Amino acid sequence: MLKLGVEPTVVTLSTLINGLCKQSKISQAVSLFDEMVEKGYQPNLIVYNTLLNGLCKIGSTDKAVRFLRMMEGRGFKPNIVAYNTVIDCLCKHCLIKEALDLSSELKVKGIKPTTITYNCLIYGMYGSGQQKEATRLLNEMVNNNVSLNIVTYNILIDVQCKEGLIDEAVNTVETMRKQGIEPNVFTYNALINGHCLQKKLDDARGVLQLMIENGCAPNIVSYNTMINGYCKFKRLDEAMELFHEIFRKGPIPNIVTYNTLMQCMFQLRRVSTASEFLRKMLASGQVPNIVTCSVLLDGLCKTGKLEEALKLFQAMRNNGLELDIVSYSILIDGLCKARHIDVAKEIFYKLSENGLKPNVYTCTIMINGFLKEGLLDEAYQLFRSMRGNDCVPDSCCYNVMIQGLFRNSYNSKATQLLAEMVDKGFSADICIATLFVNLILGSDKSILMKV
Repeated sequence: MLKLGVEPTVVTLSTLINGLCKQSKISQAVSLFDEMVEKGYQPNLIVYNTLLNGLCKIGSTDKAVRFLRMMEGRGFKPNIVAYNTVIDCLCKHCLIKEALDLSSELKVKGIKPTTITYNCLIYGMYGSGQQKEATRLLNEMVNNNVSLNIVTYNILIDVQCKEGLIDEAVNTVETMRKQGIEPNVFTYNALINGHCLQKKLDDARGVLQLMIENGCAPNIVSYNTMINGYCKFKRLDEAMELFHEIFRKGPIPNIVTYNTLMQCMFQLRRVSTASEFLRKMLASGQVPNIVTCSVLLDGLCKTGKLEEALKLFQAMRNNGLELDIVSYSILIDGLCKARHIDVAKEIFYKLSENGLKPNVYTCTIMINGFLKEGLLDEAYQLFRSMRGNDCVPDSCCYNVMIQGLFRNSYNSKATQLLAEMVDKGFSADICIATLFVNLILGSDKSILMKV
């Protein structure tokens, strides 16, 4: 347009900004906005809200707050939609105090908080463990005659279910119904999950059946939650029965469904069943993700199929799959337990070449592997090098190292580390306590003075 000598209108530029935001090209949208303002155009409130929403969607909370302040500074009065957008973004990033401060501004400016405002804050409060404050906000909603909607009730029901308060959750559903609000798929999913968490799988299955009878179609989350519940308690046959039901009634199983079932198959040492299930998964068009790889590696290692695990590991690397530290840790652990310490050591010390950094869990696995092979110097050297590599030993790591030293009669070094561990606020496990007591009873009691 500019090349043709035609100046774009505010509407044209606003449409372009909206299009860029919809494509998640927020930085380009902001640049166009800045250029628009520099050339004397006056963006309207819709443009401001569009950009504000875009910034929040990509999680740029600081920029979103600054943009809101810029709106105010340029004489625009952000409406409740703009404030709700930013409050929601702050809550989702656990910036609860900032969200509350912003909501307090609404009252000062004479803007009445809506149901959405309260829902964002209540969700954030529960998510950050501030139950009392969330309850206070719920009461405030009622006192201010702000209607609770299905989202509000679902937040409350979800929290009650996760805290094991199933009876209270059921009562909340009844209260909701009395208000003329019917449960939706999120309500039922929360109840299914709550029953599963309480090991009441039959009750959970009853909720799944009830939602179907009430005309609410279960989604894949509904089925995955139920399948996960069965798998946690090794009820694979019932989980598979539900899996086949999905194909008859829909929806389409996703990668989470397959990963959950395969993990259970390996835990029950049904390796051939898991392998066949993997083939069916691939035939259905599902693409394995990093969790699938970890499930397969872990299953093969724990069922003694180390050679297959190594082949799979190599195949994944050859296919360009970016394995994470979890996958590497699983394989290193399997190698150590199978007494292939040299191979484990080689993979461990080449982690940096693959762009990975060992975490405390990986280091603990390797230290334990060294100790079981009697390689105490290598174990101790790795333990002492962790802090310098920004990997601070935790309680478990200390316990593994000290236990290995005691078992190999490195008593002086073990007691030194024990004192260091206690000084850092960690506790010795029962095994170390037993070894230490045996040491005291079998030697000079003056050793007590060293700890």
